[in-house]
Amino acid sequence: MDIVELFIDEEDEISGIEAVSIVENPAIEEDFIALKNHEVKFAEVNKEKRILMGAALIPNKPIYRRSEENEYYIYFSRDTVRKASELFFIKGNYNKSTLEHGKALSGLVAVESWLVEDSKKDKSAAYGMNMPVGTWMLSMKVLNDDVWENYVKTGKVKGFSIEGYFADRLERPNEPNKLSDWEEEEAEYLLSEIKGIIKKDKRFKDGKTIEMESYRDYPDSVKNNAKRGIELNEKVNNKCATPVGKIRAQQLAQGKPISVETIKRMYSYLSRAEEYYDPSDNEACGTISYLLWGGKTAKSWAESKLKSLDLI
Repeated sequence: MDIVELFIDEEDEISGIEAVSIVENPAIEEDFIALKNHEVKFAEVNKEKRILMGAALIPNKPIYRRSEENEYYIYFSRDTVRKASELFFIKGNYNKSTLEHGKALSGLVAVESWLVEDSKKDKSAAYGMNMPVGTWMLSMKVLNDDVWENYVKTGKVKGFSIEGYFADRLERPNEPNKLSDWEEEEAEYLLSEIKGIIKKDKRFKDGKTIEMESYRDYPDSVKNNAKRGIELNEKVNNKCATPVGKIRAQQLAQGKPISVETIKRMYSYLSRAEEYYDPSDNEACGTISYLLWGGKTAKSWAESKLKSLDLI
């Protein structure tokens, strides 16, 4: 399945966030916090603040999308999230909003914006939100009575969803991280498997479109290892592996076809990461990540497949 990075093209004047929509099912799967119980006292008058706080963009979070018959994931790098938050205000779009990406709203204004620098000490943590570093947080003032009474208070809307224009890139940016060398290399591969791919595993060669072969004849033990890795990762709150490792596990567990490029990567990754695999430690990220990629049987199958294709 394609994994596409969206980014801001600074040479394109329309690139960036145009509006923030309040929706029932936010794509980033993080609800905002309605601060409706906070009162502002002025003389004898008590008024609700009518502030909504929530995540507008979370860096490096795969977001599922479907267009016609194509399924894919998109994600935003930390640098793109930062640029998006800045341009949102630079372009004066802080008072532009919609309802469910449709009806334009009035009386919904961004009054606070920040990037999470420390997940535990950030303001959002005080409201029970555990946001990763680099997340763009927003607080929006609801001046529209209809929106507040009929959508926020009733729970018809639960989160923010951005609207804007982005370009897509086929190379993952090199962002600083604390991953081990082999995990970092896995992260950098997030998009390499779709480099040059247009749609439905098609590529251009010598000006012509060619179909790319894919294979699904890997053993059931590969599927079972991937499923095992998913289960073990859930037990440790999915803290192990990068997005590509988690997505690869879902692909293998469901028996979906994989390309030759993916098989090459599978063999390369499993060959080098094997030293971190310890079957006696089910909580070690080295073990879990190895299983997510299909484990030892996946390595053997990948090697055999590549040899049969005269690729090694």
